[in-house]
Amino acid sequence: MNKPETPVLETDLKMMDSVIDEKLRDMETPGFQAEFDPLEAERLGAFEESALSEQDALDSTIDQLQVSAK
Repeated sequence: MNKPETPVLETDLKMMDSVIDEKLRDMETPGFQAEFDPLEAERLGAFEESALSEQDALDSTIDQLQVSAK
C-alpha cells in the first residue's frame, strides 16, 4: 500500500543535510561505500535532467540528409 506523501518540514531538511554532509565526509575514506536513499540523492542533484531535447539532438546531427526543394 502506498503511503500518502507528507510535506517535508524545514527541520527535516536540516537533519537530512546534516546526514548528507556526514556521508560525504565518510566517502573520502578509501574503500568506504556510502549509501544514499532516493531523497538524499535527489537533494544532491543526482536526478537532475540534463539531457538534450529531441530537437536539439536532431539539430546536432551532421549526417542528416539535406532535402532540397526543386
